[in-house]
Amino acid sequence: MRKQFSVSFEEIVCVENLLEAWQEFIRGKRNKEDVRVFERSLADGILALHNDLVSGSYCHGTYHHFRIRDPKPRDIHKAAVRDRLLHHAVHRKLSPFFASTFIADSFSCQLGKGLHRALDRFDRLSRAVTRNHTRTGWALKGDIRKFFASVHHDRLLAILRRSIPDPRTTGLLGSIIESFKASPGKGIPLGNLTSQLFSNIYLNEFDQFVKHTLKVKHYLRYADDFLLLSPNREWLESLIPQLEAFLSERLDLHLHPDKIDLRTLTSGLDFLGWIHFPRHRVLRTSTKRRVLKNLRGNPKPETLASYLGLLSHGDTYELRQQILNDTWLWREEKENEIAGSYVRDFFSGVFLREYP
Repeated sequence: MRKQFSVSFEEIVCVENLLEAWQEFIRGKRNKEDVRVFERSLADGILALHNDLVSGSYCHGTYHHFRIRDPKPRDIHKAAVRDRLLHHAVHRKLSPFFASTFIADSFSCQLGKGLHRALDRFDRLSRAVTRNHTRTGWALKGDIRKFFASVHHDRLLAILRRSIPDPRTTGLLGSIIESFKASPGKGIPLGNLTSQLFSNIYLNEFDQFVKHTLKVKHYLRYADDFLLLSPNREWLESLIPQLEAFLSERLDLHLHPDKIDLRTLTSGLDFLGWIHFPRHRVLRTSTKRRVLKNLRGNPKPETLASYLGLLSHGDTYELRQQILNDTWLWREEKENEIAGSYVRDFFSGVFLREYP
């Protein structure tokens, strides 16, 4: 029998949960103008939100749209502070429950299951399939075409209702889901905290199908990228039509036709920004170029530390040395420029005093 979500609607929308959600939401955002405006009358804003939720008069606001490159162009839709506060309140109550229903090898936007955990898990799975690289292993890699824009609202709500018996809670979730449409009845916005949770809940249906119906022992998913590993190439190839059929019929999704890749694990598998070989991994060339470009001309300490932390998870000794050398040379040049300007300013002042 499917596990049932036992947290009540009142617990989700209570003032205490909204206040705790605010403390989580505000981290790193105190200097944002819209956050400062809401914070000036925080108590009134939280009480008003609570009252609207309890009375059933809450209505989700509109979104502010902008584009980023990460590295490819992405459309971000940002909700108002009041709505984002609610997203945090909903997420902090629903996330622990649904995380307990996910398979062990689904990653992304889960506590303790980030990128580096996924990379380490891939290493362990590849060693298991190849018996510690003593036999040939195959990897079927794929991703879902325009996933966030393709999530079907009614099907997502139907999945949520199977685990959440309270109609007030599902009604609230429905108002969040329906607040955005990429096309009629479809789409969840990049930028919502709840979208990260909804995406994992939606794709958990796919995970369960792969693990329990197709009986794939070695499987890993990170967001909408997934891998199936096996020593049997023909078996993996035979699964592709079944994967596409399930996604299409049950979730109204489709595999990206240009991103289905079936290859040996020894040939260098491109996954999550790294090229993986049996006993080492190297950074993808495009990722390497982006790192060097972002550091060139303005190597902020926090950015440098972040990239060095990323690079520590692969065979990147030469690249790290190059970055450190370039950063040191850049700082030397800047210090020389600053020192030179002080000298010029000093002698200019002396000259003006002597020869006004």
